[in-house]
Amino acid sequence: MVCLALMFAAVITVRVSGQPRLPPLPIKDGCHQVDPEVGIFRKEGEAVILHFPIFSGVLKARKILPPAAKFVISKKNGTDAVTYEAEGRVQQHATQLWFLPAHASDSGEYSCTYRNETYCVSGSITLSVFDSGSVDMAKLSYPWTATEGEELTIFCPALGSFNKSNTLIEWFKGSSLTALQPSQRDFFHWDGGMLLIPAVMSSHAGLYTCQLTVLINNQQYKVSRTLQVHVQELETNPTTSTTSTTSNVDMLSSSTFSTFKKVKPPAIVSPLNGTVFESSHGSGLEMFCQVLTECPTADSTLVMWQVDEQSVESSYLSRRALQGGREVTRVSTMCQIELRLIIAEISEEDDHVEIKCVAQNVGGRQEVVALIKVEDATVTWVIVAVVALCFFLVVVSIFLYVLFKPKEKKKMDYFLARQSSTFSV
Repeated sequence: MVCLALMFAAVITVRVSGQPRLPPLPIKDGCHQVDPEVGIFRKEGEAVILHFPIFSGVLKARKILPPAAKFVISKKNGTDAVTYEAEGRVQQHATQLWFLPAHASDSGEYSCTYRNETYCVSGSITLSVFDSGSVDMAKLSYPWTATEGEELTIFCPALGSFNKSNTLIEWFKGSSLTALQPSQRDFFHWDGGMLLIPAVMSSHAGLYTCQLTVLINNQQYKVSRTLQVHVQELETNPTTSTTSTTSNVDMLSSSTFSTFKKVKPPAIVSPLNGTVFESSHGSGLEMFCQVLTECPTADSTLVMWQVDEQSVESSYLSRRALQGGREVTRVSTMCQIELRLIIAEISEEDDHVEIKCVAQNVGGRQEVVALIKVEDATVTWVIVAVVALCFFLVVVSIFLYVLFKPKEKKKMDYFLARQSSTFSV
């Protein structure tokens, strides 16, 4: 009864306090490790601000960050680590690293570490800086998906670290050096530099670049972002039509049909339909979408995450989530595409949110639906602790009983009585 009362009281206390206990972080070289950030790709000659949102979110969620905390950002250079000061071309400001401007030699892995007398935690991110004259812009692009006929609003992503007040954002399509103008058909600017396409058509697919000039330390630097817009066709019911036998089909040789190979649709191998991703309140969550497809179509296969039937960038998670880190690897005779989705910090509103992994190429489309569940890890830990406490109390009780139990006197009294009667005879 005492154990049941303790367990009930503990659960009630947890529900009232609402402070979940987070799972421990893995340790490497004596320092707790946070999941790596999504790697970023930038162009040489532009201002780049490197920051660590997952790392900062973990410190905030675990409440281990004092107000005057100091961080060390370093770049791995073989066995040595290069650190930075608050001045020069590369400057450290708290958990940010400023490149004014970035050079191709800045590419590499960077870590941000907080350390005190008893605790150490570290996060990492990979930066890739490309020569603007030779880079394939598709590698630098953020995926954006739209459906034919819908209204599309595009904003310039990943600019939260820059001061954009009184700054003009210009948009370019493809390799054109002429900015899109509000007077052009189907395009015009919104306040804040967003690009609006009133009715999306297939011709709107392609690369878009937003460009602006920012003022840092009284110097102007160029900043740009590239987006890859994918346009999905509206699904229509198949219809049967009659064609003339004298059409151009007659001019195709039979060998053309014999060599034509139908493209197979992509297959999502992970996650499975109905998968539940669990994470504690305040902690980060990392998910992977793994897709198998034929290698010749791997580059043209679209893989993306959706949140409540919306793109990640258009959803309520846009400020806390980031998809990226697309990787293509060969698996036997097929190619596997992997795309990460990282939520920097889980909150209560994320509970039972539907997320979807979508894969599509010219051969077809597949979708997998999963759920996010915000788990209350504290209740489990408290119940385990109470059960352990009850077991401990039982062991202690048995030990005390054996130690202090009263001695039996009946046999001793009987022996003394026999002894007394013997002496009396």
